[in-house]
Amino acid sequence: MNRITNHLEQIDLIGKLADLKNAHYQNALMVSALIEVLVEKGIITAQDIATMSSSLDAAFTPATPYPADPTP
Repeated sequence: MNRITNHLEQIDLIGKLADLKNAHYQNALMVSALIEVLVEKGIITAQDIATMSSSLDAAFTPATPYPADPTP
């Protein structure tokens, strides 16, 4: 592979990463806004959110830890 192609691929990857970072920010902003509105309207409480977050975190956390990195 020549250097120009490699550099263009790196630039493309950086652009994709920037797009993902922006999408993540927008999604986090939307979730925060939804939570605030639901709490303000009395539909859910902050404790409901904390409880559900803990439950989901436990459900998606592997039961066994990842093996240690074998490389020194």
